[in-house]
Amino acid sequence: VDLCLLMLKDANLLPRKYFELDFPAITSRKIHIIKTKAPLSKAVLETHSSDSLALDGANLNSDRFAILGVDLRDLATVQQKLRDTGLDPQLPTVLVAECVLVYMTLEHSSRLVRWAADTFPTALFINYEQVNMEDRFGQVMIENLQHRQCSLAGVTACRSLQTQMARFSDNGWEKADALNMMTVYNCLPHTDRRRMEKIEFLDEGELLQQLLQHYGLIWAVKDARELGLFTIGF
Repeated sequence: VDLCLLMLKDANLLPRKYFELDFPAITSRKIHIIKTKAPLSKAVLETHSSDSLALDGANLNSDRFAILGVDLRDLATVQQKLRDTGLDPQLPTVLVAECVLVYMTLEHSSRLVRWAADTFPTALFINYEQVNMEDRFGQVMIENLQHRQCSLAGVTACRSLQTQMARFSDNGWEKADALNMMTVYNCLPHTDRRRMEKIEFLDEGELLQQLLQHYGLIWAVKDARELGLFTIGF
């Protein structure tokens, strides 16, 4: 279960409303876990002021939090579910995709990115995803996933940081930037890097560097309210 809601709540940074979208099979499992784990259900109930939650097998809706089971390629249903659960697109909005767009065809991901640009006049879109996938290390990553019956339908947008940025700048976003995760990692405080480097999986420094060079953080903005979103960076 994504614990971002809990972290935002504990830090008193909960937005007007937090929406989480995923396939119905995934959201059903998440909702089951929330219902059966007291700390999670308590946190959700504390974001809700009325007597009962809107809840079915794959969807949950409280005053400040919604989990919606939907295929992101079906934009008509995405829009309807968001509208029905109280989305206000005029509010400044942060959209986060973590290795999501790469599993769609470029046509579908471009439509989603364009829809977001057309829907939210003031927004920050953060995308964490593979980059540099045309070199040998990237090809090995693709082959390993294919052996697990996992196809990266949108990998053509992951050729480089430039192709990742182009997906946004070509689809309605006013500015797009990107860094590979090695650069992001080197921007972290030394104490945070040392803590992560003690994890057993990170014993191989060269492997870690190769992995981080093949993932990127891409962010795109629209800033109709002139909130200074164009200045966001590392």
